[in-house]
Amino acid sequence: MKQATSAHPAHSSALQRWMQGIPLRALILFLCFLWTLPTAGLLISSFRQRSAIISSGWWTVFAHPFEFTQWTLENYQSVLTSDGMGRAFLNSLLVSIPATVIPITIAAFAAYALAWMQFPGRQWILAGIVALMVVPLQMSLIPMLRIYTQLGLNGTFLGIWLAHTGFGLPLAIYLLHSSIAGLPKEIIESAAVDGAGHFSTFSRLVVPLSLPAIASFAIFQFLWTWNDLLVALVFLGTRPDVAVVTARLSELVGSRGQDWPILTAGAFITMVIPLLVFFSLQRYFVRGLLAGSVKG
Repeated sequence: MKQATSAHPAHSSALQRWMQGIPLRALILFLCFLWTLPTAGLLISSFRQRSAIISSGWWTVFAHPFEFTQWTLENYQSVLTSDGMGRAFLNSLLVSIPATVIPITIAAFAAYALAWMQFPGRQWILAGIVALMVVPLQMSLIPMLRIYTQLGLNGTFLGIWLAHTGFGLPLAIYLLHSSIAGLPKEIIESAAVDGAGHFSTFSRLVVPLSLPAIASFAIFQFLWTWNDLLVALVFLGTRPDVAVVTARLSELVGSRGQDWPILTAGAFITMVIPLLVFFSLQRYFVRGLLAGSVKG
């Protein structure tokens, strides 16, 4: 009888706490709904016919959602074939993947050296790298463009890879240094006692333990390079053989400002890859941001 009496207040307390959290949950769901509403409208519009988009809003499809005559794939077919988005899609992959892998590789080596290798001036080097994070990249576009023109790198993938690497390295080194420097000192010392060199320690211990931070920066860098328009226009241009999806979509907006079916399909194509990258690496995202923030 006493157990039943004591269990009842506990149950009531849990129910009361759950009821108190209802307003907060409702607010979060409402904000998520508002956040995803434009994306849902963009997706629905990309599958609608031109006449339907002009005559009615995208929400009208819910009146007869199973009326398949109002849905079409012609918008995507047009974008991927006649409008050159297929080639631009491949160009964006050719730009984004190396522009993500190269700075991660360089930054991982640099972060390990600054965290665990003893050499004079390393704190000053780290301070200089952190100071570079506040320098606007727009200040370096014209000097870099002049150098690229002299070296023949303007309009090439190698040129934009180097540009994105330079722009992304300060943040990459800062994030990875925070993670690598937070590793237990005993692990590094044990590897040294066992005869492991710096490269073995880095490749076999540091990299596996720093995967959350590496994945976190990979999300940032890939989204930045994929969605970039300014750097792509400056160092690649708009030639069909090198134009990326953002540059091609910008041309569609300029030349076909009223062609909403093409624009919605093209915009959603540019969103697919970043969404896949984010959701595939999401579990590392928070851990990577918090890496090195708490010690002991």
